[in-house]
Amino acid sequence: MTASTASLEQLRRCHFAVDLGAARTRVYVKGAGLVVDQPSAAAVNTRTGALIAVGEFAEKMTGRTPAYIRVVRPVSGGTVVDIEMAQRMLRHLLGDKVRRALRRKPRLRAAACTPHDADPLAQRAAIETLVGLGARRVELVDTLIAAAVGCGLPVEQPEATMIMVCGAHATQVAVLSLGSIVTAERIPVGGEAVDHAIVQLLRHQHELVLPSQSVRPLQLALSGNGLTPQGPTTTEIHGRDVATGLARSVRVDTATVRNAIQTPLTAVLDGIGKVLRDCPPDLVADLADRGIMMVGGSALLPGFDQMLRQATGMPVHIAERPDVCAVQGLGTMLEGRVEPLALNPASSD
Repeated sequence: MTASTASLEQLRRCHFAVDLGAARTRVYVKGAGLVVDQPSAAAVNTRTGALIAVGEFAEKMTGRTPAYIRVVRPVSGGTVVDIEMAQRMLRHLLGDKVRRALRRKPRLRAAACTPHDADPLAQRAAIETLVGLGARRVELVDTLIAAAVGCGLPVEQPEATMIMVCGAHATQVAVLSLGSIVTAERIPVGGEAVDHAIVQLLRHQHELVLPSQSVRPLQLALSGNGLTPQGPTTTEIHGRDVATGLARSVRVDTATVRNAIQTPLTAVLDGIGKVLRDCPPDLVADLADRGIMMVGGSALLPGFDQMLRQATGMPVHIAERPDVCAVQGLGTMLEGRVEPLALNPASSD
């Protein structure tokens, strides 16, 4: 779906918008702004089927629960894989007050983001999830367009903008012009692939198992200028010995971590190359000046933007709040703040 005038009209009628990501769920309510920004996780008691916790609290339980409590993630790769669980999670995240306010609307309308090449089943799942929350009509918006609007790119103008949405499971790259997608690619490599690369490296080289919560701190330890050659050469990491199961810490060479991360990110570079090859030459000329706008939670991966700069030779910008761009974009459309391109009628003189 492109952001054409008709769909902008329909989005204006929506009361709330949801960005269901593999890592986080965000909800924007018209007039109230961003009301939910929590991890997409729910903890369930497998004996009774009862929901124990959702969001941040459920995420903290990962890897720390007794056998009968399971932490489930109802969204994978931008697609709702467990509709019932996603509905229960959203109900709890929204809370009674917001749900009551939404229920009062005579014909509740919702909007949701879907990944660029979402198949009909994935679209159906997104719609059903929100219908289960009481929505009578659901508008779907391509994540790429929502994110572009959210970070203030001139989406509706006849000039090319390149956007890269870096998610947990996938990275989507597109060239937009006149409110629609000219070319796009979805690369099945995201922040989680990078985490996985770090975990594997530590396991093979240092026989160290990291607790599930501490991969992020590792990236943070490398942040600042950590992933650039000017950063610290070594960093200390605490984990558990593979053989003995006892806690120990090792000093890790940051250059090897950089190399490990480089591998999954090369796939992203290939994707960017493909999008540029498929793009009309006039638009590529625009892009050389404007560069690439990075949004999505994994855009903050230390050194990622520099790597793209070196590889493409284009300017690379990270959006101001990259993690919430898509839902803010939906919000901007809901509040009717996007002006569709109006054609001035040719003067008849």
